[in-house]
Amino acid sequence: MHPRAADLAGLAALLADRTRADMCLALIDGRAWTAGELARHTGVAPSTATEHLNRLLDGGLLVERRQGRHRYVQLANSRVAELLEAMVTHVGPPGTGASTLRSATVAAALARGRTCYDHLAGRLGVAITDAMTDRDLLDLDTGFALTEAGMSWLTGPLGIDPAALRTTRRPIARPCLDWTERRTHLGGAAGAHLCRRLQDLDWIRRVGTGRAMRVTPQGETGLHDLLGMEPAALR
Repeated sequence: MHPRAADLAGLAALLADRTRADMCLALIDGRAWTAGELARHTGVAPSTATEHLNRLLDGGLLVERRQGRHRYVQLANSRVAELLEAMVTHVGPPGTGASTLRSATVAAALARGRTCYDHLAGRLGVAITDAMTDRDLLDLDTGFALTEAGMSWLTGPLGIDPAALRTTRRPIARPCLDWTERRTHLGGAAGAHLCRRLQDLDWIRRVGTGRAMRVTPQGETGLHDLLGMEPAALR
């Protein structure tokens, strides 16, 4: 028997339950949630939610943060988020039929633009990655790397601290396969800082309380000026 077979089986067992899988996918937005919030999201009793969360914490997929009397949980790290995205991509695109108008609206908003843990995904994330590649800010010929021009672009016009990009243990640029577009978007430290900076500039905003993101009018102008992206492609 392979020495890691039991570990792999244990990981699979953690995600084999639909409620635990739903919790993990909710937490892929990178934010910390309370047990009560996750119980309401998954439609289970608070005591049941706690049991599931304890299993995910023990299995290393989640970490716990406490603030006063409140207990929050979030994904352990970006690697867990990347694993979840890869698994969702592997099972294929979602079904074409939406059960309600609300679910269809949510699905459309997520496909248009969303966060994947701490970076941008959906059509918006892929479009920005394509625009950066077209302008030689990303090099896809020798892997997936930020070019010198790309580093200058992030730390110059966008004002991202260069030390924050160079001192992290994470890869600066990492390809992340988009489960709705079936193409690559920018992950890694560069993707995370880019997403955060665009929010700070109010170029993108969260839609409601979920993962969906939309481009603001200021963002349409800014992304056109910096990357030549047409506003119609961002809506």
